[in-house]
Amino acid sequence: MFLHDVNYDHFNIAYGDTLINPQHWDDEPFEVIVSNPPYSTKWEGDDNPTLINDPRFAPAGVLAPKSKADLAFTMHMLSWLAADGTAAIVEFPGVLYRGGKEQKIRKYLLEGNFIDAVIQLPPNLFFGTSIATCIIVLKKSKNDDSVLFIDASERFVHVGNQNQLSPDDIAAIMDAYVKREPVEHFSAVASLEDIRKNDYVLSVSGYVQPKDTREKIDIAELNRQISGIVARENELRTQIDAIVADLEN
Repeated sequence: MFLHDVNYDHFNIAYGDTLINPQHWDDEPFEVIVSNPPYSTKWEGDDNPTLINDPRFAPAGVLAPKSKADLAFTMHMLSWLAADGTAAIVEFPGVLYRGGKEQKIRKYLLEGNFIDAVIQLPPNLFFGTSIATCIIVLKKSKNDDSVLFIDASERFVHVGNQNQLSPDDIAAIMDAYVKREPVEHFSAVASLEDIRKNDYVLSVSGYVQPKDTREKIDIAELNRQISGIVARENELRTQIDAIVADLEN
């Protein structure tokens, strides 16, 4: 916070276990939540029978897996989000498609109309991991049941050994988020029914058609080249046959 010139009297940092013993109970709900929780960390989960009755986790009817607490953090933040608030959570990409308990939690979040957008980020943005993470945007007061998908996986610049989002990249993502319109190879809007048909999978690539970067082949030109090769092969074969005939005589 100090590095960003935020004075100490404008923030309150507390040490604790967010999932088991959260701080700031007296401060919630929050209108804005921005979070980058640890990826797929372990937690007590089903080993603690009281957690399923915790008001933060109980609505989903299931706890996040003990070996992957990602969606437990998501449920915690949703619980503490104000009715008119917005939460942006950097997530491990597995939460978008893994099955079992995580699929059930995604179903709860989608059927409850809490997921506003999913943004696929480029790889190698964060120190310590090269994983291509994503951002899940939560809201409690949406206008409809659609979900916006943005594929920003190619929007980055190289800076040293890391990738970074340039100001232009950030502007493009924000513009797509605000306009909420389909843009070829970049953004798409899917209805809840579309997502149901996809078994509540939220992988951005399932909704935004990626750009085809394969080399385009001119079939007519390729056939012309093949015909030339065959003709040359026949010519050489004729010459070889003539040489062999001379040797035999």
